[in-house]
Amino acid sequence: MRTDRWAKSMGRISRIGSFAISSSIKENQQQPCITCTTFNILAPIYKRIDDEDPTCRESDYRAYWLARNHRILDWLLHERSSIICLQEFWVGNEELVNLYEKRFGDAGYASFKLERTNNRGDGLLIAVQKEYFNILNYKELHFNDCGDRVAQLLHVELAFPCSQWRNIDVRQEILIVNTHLLFPHDSTLSLVRLHQVYKILQYVESYQKDFHLKPMPIMLCGDWNGSKRGHVYKFLRSQGFESSYDTAHHYTDADADKWVSHRNHRGNICAVDFIWLLNPDKYRKLLKASWTEAVFSMFKSLLRRDSLTESDAFAFLKADNEDCITYPGFCEALRQLNLFGHCYGLSVEETKDLWVQADIDGNGVLDYKEFQQQIWNSTSLDHRDDNKNEEHNNGSNDAQEQTIGFSVKNAVLFPSEVEKGRWPEDYSLSDHARLTVVFSPIRMPCSQMIC
Repeated sequence: MRTDRWAKSMGRISRIGSFAISSSIKENQQQPCITCTTFNILAPIYKRIDDEDPTCRESDYRAYWLARNHRILDWLLHERSSIICLQEFWVGNEELVNLYEKRFGDAGYASFKLERTNNRGDGLLIAVQKEYFNILNYKELHFNDCGDRVAQLLHVELAFPCSQWRNIDVRQEILIVNTHLLFPHDSTLSLVRLHQVYKILQYVESYQKDFHLKPMPIMLCGDWNGSKRGHVYKFLRSQGFESSYDTAHHYTDADADKWVSHRNHRGNICAVDFIWLLNPDKYRKLLKASWTEAVFSMFKSLLRRDSLTESDAFAFLKADNEDCITYPGFCEALRQLNLFGHCYGLSVEETKDLWVQADIDGNGVLDYKEFQQQIWNSTSLDHRDDNKNEEHNNGSNDAQEQTIGFSVKNAVLFPSEVEKGRWPEDYSLSDHARLTVVFSPIRMPCSQMIC
């Protein structure tokens, strides 16, 4: 059965060196494409091997973890993606680190590893094909004040210009991010994950400003520990990012149960592994505004969870005040909802920023109209904004600076059962599926909001 599974998976994506083409897209067989794989490989220190003894881990048995990781590397090096992003990489084990570095190095990859900040031993690894990418910069992001997770930022350019732009001054650079967000063990940690992705976007934005970079494609890869119903997903969508797997399969934001990628330690299956794409023509300068909307959306969902109506929510916020919400009352409501007042909650500065956004007239209190407009009916940016930007860009392509972008040609999850929302019992490589996406470079204008 495993031999059949291997053959079936290997036939789904054909490859030419580091550039790959989808075997199902005949019309693009002459066009080079870039492949990207993200995979949480389940660190041996977390992999349970005895259901009756949760303390028995794979890390105690060298033969087990060594054989499984050789299998993982066999898969990755057979598929040979241009970009590989791994999570739960056992950074704390020198033998395993040397194994990956040697096999990736022998296969022509440059790799970078990063340990989490809690000294538990796992972390991230990102690898790219040296033959096809020039590495311009590598940065690390530590969430020391916002959970114990980390992120990697890799700035690369294509080593060989795409043939149609060989004699044209078109930038062919990419920003690649690899991360693993905190698992939401309880509801108070949902804000932490939103915080973490906000910090990633802030860091990327600062990096671009510090180095005076124009818009370029951004790929966010990793285990996001949240589904399409979650606040992180909605926040990234509000920033113009698209889920490449959903794009390839023509799924909408509402298609939350079409596929899965993880069976967690509680036995639940869910879709949490994404490769997000932001193209240069979709850039926005609304990060802080979108963050505010995302927090208010979380605030509203918590109130609705307790079956509060709009008028109930206003009464809850204004506390003993008769007709308006005061700042102390606002803070107390956030505290009662576990959004403020603890180490993972909103900071005082962030809470003040939210208040300023809500207090439209700046008179120090919120009336019912402001509450409705800024909190209860505050909505994230929707696809109408994307369409407006696209129409605006399409009407002025000749006048705008050109750059590289990507279209999503195909996306494959392995094992294949997860693409139908099922988890196969005979799959033991990890507790996550492996996601590989095929991107085709296209020429497009920069967003005028940034350039």
